[in-house]
Amino acid sequence: MSHTVEKIQGIYAITADSPINLSLIEKIITQHKISILQYRRKTTNDVLKLTEANKLRQLCLQHHTLFIVNDDINLAQKVGADGVHLGRCDNSIQTARSILGDDAVIGVSCYNNISLAQTAQTQGASYVAFGALFTSNTKPNAPDCALEIVTQAKLVIDIPIVGIGGIDFSNKTTAFSAGCDAVAMINALFQSVD
Repeated sequence: MSHTVEKIQGIYAITADSPINLSLIEKIITQHKISILQYRRKTTNDVLKLTEANKLRQLCLQHHTLFIVNDDINLAQKVGADGVHLGRCDNSIQTARSILGDDAVIGVSCYNNISLAQTAQTQGASYVAFGALFTSNTKPNAPDCALEIVTQAKLVIDIPIVGIGGIDFSNKTTAFSAGCDAVAMINALFQSVD
């Protein structure tokens, strides 16, 4: 396992889908010792995304935090991100790997499906994400993923497992106990430090 993949542990911060607040994000990175940050923005303004992603990339470099871009392999390449996170409808792991290189971190959403995770691992994913582990305000219609699925996945998956969906400071220990190496947080991080 590469040094980069070893950083996939603890709290995996995902930016809220709103204009980025660099000082707030820096405070979250230092306060919670964030080792991995994902830029997740659904705007169609490519210039804005490039500007925000470049600023976050610089911030992550300063704090030795892995910088992951959600869904957008080309944006990840443009800003020199550490990697990309792919969902069900996004490009393949092979495509991401061919564009971003062998050292890129490539995460894959596996929802509640262990065989998807096994396939992703075989195809060269760096980590897999399972969820929603709890009720999620960000994605209320996300499929549920029982904690037992994470526990079972841990037995057959060698790469890190990231839990996502409704995780906050009150239930993160439950997710870690089930077998998550890292837990993704959006609202719990960005709404708690006002």
